[in-house]
Amino acid sequence: MLENLDKIQAVALADLETIDDQGALESWRVANLGRSSPLMSIFDQLGGLPKEERPIIGRRANQVKGTLENKLEEKTEQLNAIQLQRTLETERLDVTLPGRKVVYGRLHPVTQTLRQMYQIFAEMGFQVYLSRDVETDEYNFQLLNFPPHHPAREMQDSFYIEGEYEQDNPLLLRTHTSPGQIHAMREYSSSNPQDPPPIRIILPGMCYRYEQISARYESQFTQVEGLAVGKNITFSDLKGTLSDFNKRIFGKNVRSRFRASHFPFTEPSAEVDIECFVCGGLGCPVCKRTGWLEILGCGMVHPTVLENGGYDPGIYTGFAFGIGPERITMLRHRIEDIRYFWANDFRFLDQF
Repeated sequence: MLENLDKIQAVALADLETIDDQGALESWRVANLGRSSPLMSIFDQLGGLPKEERPIIGRRANQVKGTLENKLEEKTEQLNAIQLQRTLETERLDVTLPGRKVVYGRLHPVTQTLRQMYQIFAEMGFQVYLSRDVETDEYNFQLLNFPPHHPAREMQDSFYIEGEYEQDNPLLLRTHTSPGQIHAMREYSSSNPQDPPPIRIILPGMCYRYEQISARYESQFTQVEGLAVGKNITFSDLKGTLSDFNKRIFGKNVRSRFRASHFPFTEPSAEVDIECFVCGGLGCPVCKRTGWLEILGCGMVHPTVLENGGYDPGIYTGFAFGIGPERITMLRHRIEDIRYFWANDFRFLDQF
């Protein structure tokens, strides 16, 4: 068997010298180092040899295998070098060609829309107020007039955070930016509890919901919350503010509509639709064939929410709204799928 191993090595090395391409080299590897090769069959026969012969034959078989593997690696490097040399000889390099253009980073399309929204609302007197992404159930639901087991909670499937915390007040990723209303009102009212100052703020941020992802819905999305609290604020102020915003962001001839709706933290409540610019109002998958696309919900701040924020609902009123910047960006640029914003496809992002 030792003579057979020497013969296997000699024949394999002789065949290897004649190989000059990668295809033949792969065939050589299978024939000499594959599972069905003569060398591998010797390994399979070791168990049937006398006890005193096994280490001798096994040691020699491993030596042959190691030699063949090393020669295979050397031959692979040799063929790669030959192929590289051939490539350099056959392909011409024109050093006079101009260099490739440097690709510069740029703002994400949603970030561009957000900055335009900040500017518009700043001109209306709104300030930016930032609030946290991780909230308690109390701030995300209870103080916004979502008591435990309220049916409206089913509208927002939530990402709860596991861990030790109060059982009736768990942590979760906020499902909307509305909890910032309570934080802001309590911060403002704490400065003068007897006569708290008026509020006019926007609260931008990321929201998280356990949604079925589609062309219209994502599990994470940006939102811009708006809040105005003061004396003698009416629904007309809300409608005027949002109508002016729509004209500034979409153009003075934009068509929009207010529809009655319901939110636990506002009363009365409404939703605002914009004519679908993707299909021109004819109907498409983005607008569910209606010709309209909802961009925000709004309403007058519920008295309970005002009271939870430290404002006397008998003296103060206010309005609130929540806008989806992704929806606005889709309309302005005729984007048909909201998932494009998070796919990180340079072919899409480079257009902006």
